[in-house]
Amino acid sequence: MREVNVAEVAKAVEKLSIEANCCLPEDVLIGLQRAEAEEKSPLGKEILKQIIANAEIAQKEQMPICQDTGMSIVFLEIGQEIHFTGGYLYDAINEGIRKGYSKGFLRKSIVNHPFLRKNTNDNTPAIIHSEIVPGDKLKIVLMPKGAGSENMSRLAMLKPAEGKKGLVDFVRKAVEEAGANPCPPLIIGIGIGGNMEKTTLLAKKALLRPLNQPNRDGEIKALEKEILQTVNASGIGPQGFGGIITALAVHIEYYPTHIASLPVAVNLSCHATRHAECLL
Repeated sequence: MREVNVAEVAKAVEKLSIEANCCLPEDVLIGLQRAEAEEKSPLGKEILKQIIANAEIAQKEQMPICQDTGMSIVFLEIGQEIHFTGGYLYDAINEGIRKGYSKGFLRKSIVNHPFLRKNTNDNTPAIIHSEIVPGDKLKIVLMPKGAGSENMSRLAMLKPAEGKKGLVDFVRKAVEEAGANPCPPLIIGIGIGGNMEKTTLLAKKALLRPLNQPNRDGEIKALEKEILQTVNASGIGPQGFGGIITALAVHIEYYPTHIASLPVAVNLSCHATRHAECLL
């Protein structure tokens, strides 16, 4: 049994909070550069150029890529051979976020109650998803998710008979109704299967997959390509000003489901799809 002091976790989360908000993942930056080269609209091309320049400045100056530094979503893969010492794991994660958002001068966006809406002033509490895995390592992934794109996300409990066509139509409609609100070009995370809560989690986790890695399942891979082509034919374009690049990628994750169900979730993420990870 390996012991891990939660103080180490807090320190790691503090660092990840700043890194994720200031440094765009390399795969996303490459995707934006590729989009600039492919975009036909002069205005769309100029917008993409400015988005890339903004990301480069943010990393160089260690400033937030976007003023909305998001709600902190934390994914944990906890080795079953780990024993945590020194306190409660979730408290340590929130302490790391508290310190990271203060040290990094990041905007605090969390309110304590859906209706009373008093700011907690430290961007906590985080939303934490834990998974037990073999081994004695701890993987931490931190994703700051802004409200502009999150508010445009959608869930549907489709009938199984609606099949792929129903799914493609649902995603297309979600993107078209969102328009410029989620700050395209987008990365589109899609969850299929499971049940209501499982499919939304799949959609969120799909956003973490690198842009150059399609789903390994051939049928799902083809579906990702079809939806990307459908979305980019919408003409919404970069920041909603028109063009052929509305989305950089479509990522689908799936799970077995009930014979009477076809749950589908769409989690939209803006061009600043931010996340950082570490292994302890």
